[in-house]
Order: sequence, then C-alpha cells, then structure tokens
Amino acid sequence: MSQQAMKIGELAHRAGVSTRLVRYYEQQNLLAPSRQANGYRSYDEQHVERVRRIAGLVQSGLPTRLVRELLDLEDAAAEQRPSCPRTVADMLAHELDGIEERIGCLTRSRETIRDYLARTEHAAVLSERDAARA
Repeated sequence: MSQQAMKIGELAHRAGVSTRLVRYYEQQNLLAPSRQANGYRSYDEQHVERVRRIAGLVQSGLPTRLVRELLDLEDAAAEQRPSCPRTVADMLAHELDGIEERIGCLTRSRETIRDYLARTEHAAVLSERDAARA
C-alpha cells in the first residue's frame, strides 16, 4: 500500500512546525523530500514523524549538527549498521552533560514553583493541575 504524498504545508501542519522550519531542516540535511516531476517537494507519513523527531531534539537543546549525527546513528541502527565514530561519541557525551545540567536546573525550578504554590492561598491550583495530569 503506497503512502499518500503531501506538500510542505500539510507536512508542516501535521508535524506542528512552520513551513520555514521544514525548509531549514532540509537546508541542514536533516530531511530529504522526494521531488515530483514539476520540482515540488513530496512528503509522506515517515517525513511527518522525522520532522517531529527533529523538532523535539532541537527543542531539547541539541544543535542541528548533533541532531544530524544522532539521526544518522538511529538510521544505521535501524538498518543493523552499528556505527559511531569516536568523535561523534565524544560530542554526544559532551551534549549529554549539558542535558543533565538543564534537567537538574528544570527540576530545581519545578520544585521551587511547587513549594511556592503549596504555601500560598493558591495551593488548589497545584492540586487541580496534578489531578488533570493524572
């Protein structure tokens, strides 16, 4: 069963990003669309998932050069081609340190905000939020 082809606007909408961002991902060699005979880009469901993955990695703080490396490693693993040069492993380990620091900072911020809300007359806001998330 062939997948339905879509244009850049639909891809962007389905992935929750702007068309400009999709074009940027292409310029950074993170995304490679098919081209129709008229030169228009053509995307499918796999592109939607890839754009979501890219956007999530970028939003988590990874620079696009590392996103590209990480996606290449994921593609290699999916194709049973284990491959990770030492230089890439070193870059990823360095980035992991930064991620751990950001997680620690966010965790401390979350606890400070929770503690503050719990001590105010707005403690119910916190309880309502927790109940909505459950």
